[in-house]
Amino acid sequence: MSEKRKLNQPRPSREEAEAAIRTLLRWSGDDPDREGLRDTPARVARAYEDWFSGYNEDPADYLSRTFEEVEGYDDMVVLKDIRFESHCEHHMAPIIGRAHIGYMPNNRVVGISKLARVVDVFARRFQVQETMNAQIADCIQRVLEPKGVAVVIEATHQCMTTRGVHKPGVTMVTSAVHGHFRTNPATRREFFHVIGNPVNKHEG
Repeated sequence: MSEKRKLNQPRPSREEAEAAIRTLLRWSGDDPDREGLRDTPARVARAYEDWFSGYNEDPADYLSRTFEEVEGYDDMVVLKDIRFESHCEHHMAPIIGRAHIGYMPNNRVVGISKLARVVDVFARRFQVQETMNAQIADCIQRVLEPKGVAVVIEATHQCMTTRGVHKPGVTMVTSAVHGHFRTNPATRREFFHVIGNPVNKHEG
């Protein structure tokens, strides 16, 4: 099944998007026709094309090319500190964080940059961190069919640091594990050690 999301209705035009941004500027109390804001609707529309480009991509495509010449390597492969920028689907506020991915190959490996691409595709959509975490792990498990996958995400949510409870410095941590990482505690502990997180932060 494709991971590329489809709209259930026609996508609005660029002109409609820019008109909606003008409406928000007026609703906020400012004048969209003043010099400083005159080009803002177009700029915001272009920014949205970048921030939400993940809706136009299928992350599975990045995992389709693998390498089997790994000389029997079947131990853990870890890519950590993958920085990402996403947006909360509840307030449209930024989520800034890092993802750590580990998997145990089953006779084939994927280029490490492709793992970062998978993170980016899911991040460049409106998200809930728990959902994004599960989507990344599930996609890698489904496409690569490794012996196991583990994904940990650490992120700050500006929907709670710049509004609402105003609690800066708070980091949310989520994890998703499959295969050997779930059934073998030693493998799971090794992964958490490699990414620099205490075991009891994710287990218990």
